[in-house]
Amino acid sequence: MMISVSHITKTYNKGTIHAINDISFEVEKGEIFGLIGPDGAGKTSLFRILTTLLLADSGEAKVNDWDVVKDYKKIRNGVGYMPGRFSLYQDLSVEENLNFFATIFDTTIEENYHLIKDIYEQIEPFKDRRAGKLSGGMKQKLALCCALIHKPVVLFLDEPTTGVDSVSRKEFWDMLMKLKAQEITILVSTPYMDEAVLCDRLALMQEGKILTIDTPEKIRASYPLQLFAVKTNHTYKVLNELRNYKDTESCFAFGDSIHVTFKTPTDEKTISKYLSDKGDTDLTVEKIEPTIEDSFIQMLKN
Repeated sequence: MMISVSHITKTYNKGTIHAINDISFEVEKGEIFGLIGPDGAGKTSLFRILTTLLLADSGEAKVNDWDVVKDYKKIRNGVGYMPGRFSLYQDLSVEENLNFFATIFDTTIEENYHLIKDIYEQIEPFKDRRAGKLSGGMKQKLALCCALIHKPVVLFLDEPTTGVDSVSRKEFWDMLMKLKAQEITILVSTPYMDEAVLCDRLALMQEGKILTIDTPEKIRASYPLQLFAVKTNHTYKVLNELRNYKDTESCFAFGDSIHVTFKTPTDEKTISKYLSDKGDTDLTVEKIEPTIEDSFIQMLKN
């Protein structure tokens, strides 16, 4: 296993706040493993423990069979890390940042250029521009180049595409797929569900605990109820009426529709009739397949 986490716990504020609460999981070589959860779920604390920037209160963790406490120097030399915030030297140029990171890892851009070639070619026209003056997407590509320049065995990406436009996000994940093909193991956290489904496996986290670990397909398939989408121009009114329905199990706004489930089997006609009796006629009701987000919300209820 490239990453092994066993009963890791981390608390703050003299033990009163559990950032990570006795979690365990393993990541295989060449796998893209996703951590999904809201702010405060413990994802960043876990990244910092695995990259030796933070000590756990208890438990054990290994990266490439290196212990995060005893072998911290080997881990720091052998992994790449992109934190949630852009952390490169903003007063240095693109080329200067890349040369700096290559130098501190005792390598050169030329030695591992094959790893970053597809990425660097997109930012090379701006190689003399200061990093602080780059767009969000360009900063992201530069940070990934700097994280890869020493040929890491594991890449840690903490919400790397937050605040980046959709085109740049797609390009970024295309790059990750190419890195996966080179058997680089990737641990990534993301708030975007369209990115989550691209991972080989997902760990859904809440309040420092792991709710489940499985493939995106199996997580969606485990959704226990029939899910309906209701579309209307009067979302707030219909939302409240569905929540007041005696048989409603769950009901929440989801994008431009309302996602609703029921305690007993029902159909579109029954839902439409109930709402029609309430004066809601300008709407549509259809059965839909659950998303990762639907599954996550359902698990939080249990």
